[in-house]
Amino acid sequence: MARPVAPPLYLASSSPRRRTLLDQIGVRYRTLPMSVDETRRDGEPVRDYVMRLALAKARCAWRSLPRAASAPVLGADTVVVLDGEPLGKPEGRAQALAMLARLSGRRHRVMSAVALVEGDREAVRLNVSRVSFRRIGAAEREAYWASGEPADKAGAYAIQGRGAVFVRRLEGSYSGVMGLPLFDTAELLREFGIEVCAASPLAHS
Repeated sequence: MARPVAPPLYLASSSPRRRTLLDQIGVRYRTLPMSVDETRRDGEPVRDYVMRLALAKARCAWRSLPRAASAPVLGADTVVVLDGEPLGKPEGRAQALAMLARLSGRRHRVMSAVALVEGDREAVRLNVSRVSFRRIGAAEREAYWASGEPADKAGAYAIQGRGAVFVRRLEGSYSGVMGLPLFDTAELLREFGIEVCAASPLAHS
């Protein structure tokens, strides 16, 4: 049975992209940003790493809620993967330009995990997409960095922004590459009794 509209979902993220995507499917939520240690463990497969981080964020946010809270927490994490190596957010210009140079003219994967936690109940899903880039010249990489867009994006690009001009082909989930795979998210929410695409007004904070 579906939950009534009143209890919101908590989103363990401050990402405006994830907020936009939840708005898109009519989900009511409140933001509860969490920071966790994102160090990858020695020998940890990338798919396990991204799922662990999504779950850790949701668990951390759940533990911070008052005991009376009755809504699950959504956590998510996204990494760009090239040659088996996760590319996170660049630490500065040089690293961003190096990432874009490596991605230029090649195909990479984007792994996006989503997790829900409510007390002892937990669930996590992983979405994997494949993105092919055209070649990106040095001047274009510099201009893209100067736009400010790559600074806080995994892999130093945003498919929903100016970085879309680099994408020659996408196999998988556009929303997953943005940072929250909506199909997987909706399936998880339904498992927890939360309907999506509701007709009622959105409410979040």
